[in-house]
Order: sequence, then C-alpha cells, then structure tokens
Amino acid sequence: MPDLEIHIGGRSFTVSCQAGEEHFLNAAAKMLDVEATPLVAQMGRLPEARMLLMAGLMLADKTAAVEDENRQLKSKLAEIEARPAPVREKLEVPVVPPHVIETLAEIAARAEALAARIEEV
Repeated sequence: MPDLEIHIGGRSFTVSCQAGEEHFLNAAAKMLDVEATPLVAQMGRLPEARMLLMAGLMLADKTAAVEDENRQLKSKLAEIEARPAPVREKLEVPVVPPHVIETLAEIAARAEALAARIEEV
C-alpha cells in the first residue's frame, strides 16, 4: 500500500491507499482542502478533528444538494421518456407523371437536333 502525504487546511497528513487509487485519494483530499482552507482563514487555527469535521460536513451538504438535483433531473427525464412519441406528419412528395417526363425528353431531343443543325451551318 502506498503512503501519500496530503494537505488539508494547511496541515499535512500521511495516509495509505490501495495501489492505483492515489489519484482518487489526492482528489478527495483536494476537495476537503477547498472546504477547510476558508474555515481556517475565518476561524484561525482549529483543532484538527473540528477542521476535518466541518470540512466534511460542508462537503456532505454539497453532496446532498447534488444528489437532490440528480433525483429531480432523473424524475424529469423519466417523465419525458414516458410521454408518447409525437405523431409524425404525413408528407406527400409530388411525383412527376410519366407523360411529363416523356414530353421533356422529347423536347430535349428536339433541342439537341436543332443545336446539331446550327453547328452544321
């Protein structure tokens, strides 16, 4: 088990963790430090246990708020997903009748024949 030195509220602590978990421990320690540093700045030097307790409670409060918001968002998502799918509009694409295509092909052939005659002259 690796030992890490972490800093919380201006104090150093040596803690152990599972191999490969160092990143998570450092991230958790940083979160505690973010909460503890203003406490120490406002109240002065606090006993270690009180500083850690207050920082932990502040993090727990933030976590509870995020969990509550997460529950509300999941509820809204479930509500949206439960709605029936909207009715799709029927779109009609105009189709060119075959006789019009034949007429246009005939006109194109005549135009090409006229162009060929003009080039001969």
